[in-house]
Amino acid sequence: MDRRAPERRTRRPLPRRLIQLYAALLYNAHLKGFVQGDIFKGKTKALCVPGLNCYSCPGAVGACPLGALQNALADSAHRPAFYAVGVLLLFGLLLGRTVCGWLCPFGLLQELLHKLPGPKLKKSRFTRALSWGKYGLLAILVLAVPLWAALRGDGPLPAFCKYLCPAGTLEGALPLLLHPANEGLRGLLGALFHWKLLALVGILAACVFVYRAFCRFLCPLGALYSLTTRLALIGVRLDEKRCTDCGLCRRVCPVDIRQVGDRECVACGKCVERCPVSAITIRAGKLVLMGPVEGGAFNAARKTSPIPGKRRRILAWGLALLLLVGALAYANLPLSAQAETVPAGTEAPELGSAVGQRLPDFRVETLDGGSFTLSAQRGRPVVLNLWATWCAPCVKELPIFEAFAAEHPDAAVLAIHSGLVTEDVAAWVAEKGYALPFTLDESGALTAQLGASAVLPHTLVLDRDGTVLYNAPGSVTRELLEALYQSALEESAR
Repeated sequence: MDRRAPERRTRRPLPRRLIQLYAALLYNAHLKGFVQGDIFKGKTKALCVPGLNCYSCPGAVGACPLGALQNALADSAHRPAFYAVGVLLLFGLLLGRTVCGWLCPFGLLQELLHKLPGPKLKKSRFTRALSWGKYGLLAILVLAVPLWAALRGDGPLPAFCKYLCPAGTLEGALPLLLHPANEGLRGLLGALFHWKLLALVGILAACVFVYRAFCRFLCPLGALYSLTTRLALIGVRLDEKRCTDCGLCRRVCPVDIRQVGDRECVACGKCVERCPVSAITIRAGKLVLMGPVEGGAFNAARKTSPIPGKRRRILAWGLALLLLVGALAYANLPLSAQAETVPAGTEAPELGSAVGQRLPDFRVETLDGGSFTLSAQRGRPVVLNLWATWCAPCVKELPIFEAFAAEHPDAAVLAIHSGLVTEDVAAWVAEKGYALPFTLDESGALTAQLGASAVLPHTLVLDRDGTVLYNAPGSVTRELLEALYQSALEESAR
């Protein structure tokens, strides 16, 4: 018994489930976003995480690589998509589809759903054929449609995120819509949201009966990572000299592989645990990350590629815990990068941004080299539009504000771009020929001071004394903007 106990410990696989949970929490460290009903606007939001995780999730502290790629392609007429393509290549060449099996929150959700009782669809030629579906979605919704929209000059169109992505609906739309602070958004919902909600329900239901249904059949991110599986540093490796070709690995694998470690493999490790001749491992180069190292000739491999011992495991988990604590502190404490403090050059809020309150003064630099100071606009109605180039409704309504400003020179209009920047905003504005003053809220501090919601577009209208008359998310019509303008004049006259 004493001799066999160490063998059981060394044969125990790495805690994949714990790593999946860790990744989900690390990606979504802005926990107070769920309490406040807003999204994180810190500097890390411009960086991509490896897995599918919607940037609009109230907890998300990073961007989704799939969304970044679509927005970069939509802006390819202005500049090449170097960052988005580069980060996907980096993740792909380092991790391959190990991301899917270990570091994707939506993959974790699918596995947990599959544990629910019910009939399970076994893999077959039919499911293997369906696995090609994700490549079709990659080609059409992620690559072709955003490029087509860019060439037409229609503005950014992240088609996969807009029309299908279940992670966006589950992690982003639903938590924000269900929060009382965003109650005004519910009246803006239309057919597109209901379609995405229906798609989400269908995908989640399918995952109960089919192991990782979305991951296997629909996920374009998995399709992208599958292209680098054979080149990735970390992945499942087969020792062909030891393999007896018994086929057990293919039978126990829950996804549609044809051979160990191919493009469909998500490195879950089931084949590693079941291989009767210890021919399969998960490796990072020569370092064995998962695999038996006790008994038989496999001991020889341990000399050149040891699994970390107990001390190294404690050190690794300790460092990971420190990283997680640091991320939680950064995203949730007042000193975090979303900077809930007032930006330099502004006064501390005196009354607030709610309707009926006087908005505190602020001063910002505009993209044309000038500046905009709120206190200097006293005596004029003020319209503040929060927008972003990657927000299709924002881009669509900008001409409304441009026409309004031209028709009412007595009103002050300022367009405030989100801190999440995916392109050269100044070049974009110059190409469109807008005469509006634009500013870039890089830290998100001004957005926080204005009390703006997490959802774009968002509009504020002030009367001539600086009192807030309107502060709400969602697109505005020309008629609504005109009515608010007239109301601002009337309120100021009283």
